[in-house]
Amino acid sequence: MAVKRDTETKDVTDLEEPRLYKVFLLNDDYTTMDFVVDILCEVFHKSYEEAVQIMLLVHRNGKGLCGIYTYEIAETKIDEVHRRARANDFPLKAVMEEM
Repeated sequence: MAVKRDTETKDVTDLEEPRLYKVFLLNDDYTTMDFVVDILCEVFHKSYEEAVQIMLLVHRNGKGLCGIYTYEIAETKIDEVHRRARANDFPLKAVMEEM
């Protein structure tokens, strides 16, 4: 006598990669270069040398790329930049752009 076995089929869900966002610092006439370097080191975990290079891009080109993150992480980094800038009386701004 043949035994009938119930077989389950598993639904395979294709997971999409999360969207990524570029985070930029924007140049202004008041935020010091040293403060920008500190932000890049502390918030974006850049080496001092890399932070100086990005700060110079911000200064010369009006904006500089700090990193590429998922939406939630990018948003958190931007909020941290703005919080620290306000606490130090600087108008430094960070923005994100979808890739």
